[in-house]
Amino acid sequence: MSVLSDPRWAEAWAHLPDYLGGHVRVSVTAIALGLAVSLPLAIIARNRPVMRRLLLSIASIVQTVPGLALLALFYPLLLASASLTLKWFGFGFSAFGFLPAVLALALYSMLPVLRNTVTGLRGIDPSILEAAQGVGMTGLQSLGRVELPLAMPIMMAGVRTASVWVIGTATLSTPIGQTSLGNYIFAGLQTQNWVFVLFGCIAAALLALVVDQLLALIEAGLRRRSSWRAALGGAGIAALVAATLIPSLARPAPSYVVGAKTFTEQYVLSALMTQRLDAAGLSATTREGLGSNVIFQALLDGDIDVYVDYSGTLWTNQFHHTSLRPRRQLLAELTAELKRQNVTLLGELGFENAYALVMPRKRAEALGIRSVADLAVHARSMSIAADYEFFSRPEWTALRTAYGLNFREQRQMQPDFMYAAVASGEVDVIAGYTSDGLIAKYDLATLSDPKGVIPPYDAVVLLAPKRAEDQALRDALRPLLGKIDIATMREANLRAAGGDGNASPDDVARWLWEKIKSNNR
Repeated sequence: MSVLSDPRWAEAWAHLPDYLGGHVRVSVTAIALGLAVSLPLAIIARNRPVMRRLLLSIASIVQTVPGLALLALFYPLLLASASLTLKWFGFGFSAFGFLPAVLALALYSMLPVLRNTVTGLRGIDPSILEAAQGVGMTGLQSLGRVELPLAMPIMMAGVRTASVWVIGTATLSTPIGQTSLGNYIFAGLQTQNWVFVLFGCIAAALLALVVDQLLALIEAGLRRRSSWRAALGGAGIAALVAATLIPSLARPAPSYVVGAKTFTEQYVLSALMTQRLDAAGLSATTREGLGSNVIFQALLDGDIDVYVDYSGTLWTNQFHHTSLRPRRQLLAELTAELKRQNVTLLGELGFENAYALVMPRKRAEALGIRSVADLAVHARSMSIAADYEFFSRPEWTALRTAYGLNFREQRQMQPDFMYAAVASGEVDVIAGYTSDGLIAKYDLATLSDPKGVIPPYDAVVLLAPKRAEDQALRDALRPLLGKIDIATMREANLRAAGGDGNASPDDVARWLWEKIKSNNR
């Protein structure tokens, strides 16, 4: 089978209209907003040294902030602003996805536009400006008829740089809920679908290259006083925007949005729920790659309708409880807390995906390590790796306190990479997930927690407040409740993480549904 006949390429192409349309929509809006703010500021500051230095310094500082961090910072800021506007003025707005991405990317675009505009305007020969004054031009007339036309080629170079930066950085907007070409990359990394990763990278690079060349055509037209070149470049950009936006805007909006976090199991379960909704005649789509806090807030705000979360995550992270409860009591209290926020806990799926410390089985047996308490004796000489959020979670603090864990080194990595790293000896221990099929694949041992520090992590289905009375949604998802055991979920996760050749999350979700049906005949 040739590389291009791989079914994953067909799947990648199927997602292109949606992902590319979202990427272009957020990029174009951010660039337009950045230009609308940067150009007037640069013009005003060109002859004001203090203001000029201040603006360029602020814009330079923004560039030192990693793109993902800047995007993530805007989410809580807008969330707080939305709460205040709702409280003070009686209306709110969505802090999810598009708006925080646009604002962060617009800030990212400002430095090259500011710098090149100032450089272009200040680089004009003073004698030309004197001549403009000599023929009686006002300041505005000189700016519009002389300065801006002369500086435009340099200004366009800044616009080109800003556009490439924005298009590249927009791939990082997936975790805050903005659909983009980054959906390919984040999903591909989590499911080890390297076709998706490659497809997303190529698509983003080609988009940036095409936009840059069209802007270069406009720049050449302005520099050579060639109106047809500038018009052709502008028409090309307009055609590109129309071609990428019209297909996604023309499709009817789905009735339901299924959310998913940033790891393999979530991609499989969101695909499964989407397929069940489609089978029930309810149009649905997925919004994937969302962080834990982002996805719950998105549910509260109605930006997504349903997703799978875990009882321990909600108990410790969302509601900030430090005390533990027996499993059934914790679920009962959690259901009541969710109800107070108008969130419905529809039911449990039937398996638990808890955090657990994991290490190679042979090494654990050689050292006599069966529990976290046994591990504490050896921890000072060992390294540990975990996902991006584990070391800031209450569970890690509780484990360290209860067992006196003190590792030589802590490292963070993509969840699926952790298992290969511990199996190869790159790290000694990882904070893994008990439902992950890679534990069996790499012959790893999960260490017991004799003090019961880690809370239960039952997989539960949550419904948004606006879907609390949606009987059609309930009926479509009810056949999943209590029907997925831990062994089945481990096998599904392994298949989705490359254990079954080219299986995609959609393929695995279909396999999982058939497994559920066969187990309950």
